[in-house]
Amino acid sequence: MTSELTTELLLAGIRQTRLVAIVRGTDGGAAAKAALSAMEEGFRFVEIALTTPDALAAIREVRAAAPAGCFVGAGTVLTAQDVEHVAEAGGQFMVTPALAESIDASAARGIPVLAGALTPTEAYEAMTRGATAVKLFPASIGGPGYLKALRDPFPGIPFIAVGGVGLGEAASYWQAGAVAVGLGGPLFGDAGSGGDLAPVRERARAFVALAAEFDGRTAAERPL
Repeated sequence: MTSELTTELLLAGIRQTRLVAIVRGTDGGAAAKAALSAMEEGFRFVEIALTTPDALAAIREVRAAAPAGCFVGAGTVLTAQDVEHVAEAGGQFMVTPALAESIDASAARGIPVLAGALTPTEAYEAMTRGATAVKLFPASIGGPGYLKALRDPFPGIPFIAVGGVGLGEAASYWQAGAVAVGLGGPLFGDAGSGGDLAPVRERARAFVALAAEFDGRTAAERPL
């Protein structure tokens, strides 16, 4: 199965929506339902962590049922073999927690990859190895202030803040220069393990509205 998602389209889409959803749980079927629920409420990019049992089956299910303009990827992608399996399952982008060999393997296949990094050295290396954007993880260690400092020498690197980012923190990371935030527990709760989907939908709508409000506010602040 091929992916129509290019690195350029992924980055443009993430910049526009400012949101990436991260599903991790103990039940692949529940994870697929949670991912689709978020998509139906306005999320366009959802990753399913490979640590979730039957994650590849979940990716196949979401790829087949995703609304138009929505894309499913895999998280916790570590090896070249992981990349191969995810691509075969229809995953359209890869996400890593660290500077794993999966970055090079994804780039070699032309598959967009959000590469996990924390330090300046790691962020720079991720981009030189072909990352589409850097997943700043765990962002909560330094907060928005750390992200702002990190961007000073690397203004051209697109950073996605992941880890400890909730509804109350997202705007601070956007203000500090993150192109997007990645949302796991604060969005899905226990839905990836079979929990109630109604709160997921409610929280998804709140995050989408917050992103729209932020962009509306910042656009109004720009000079004509």
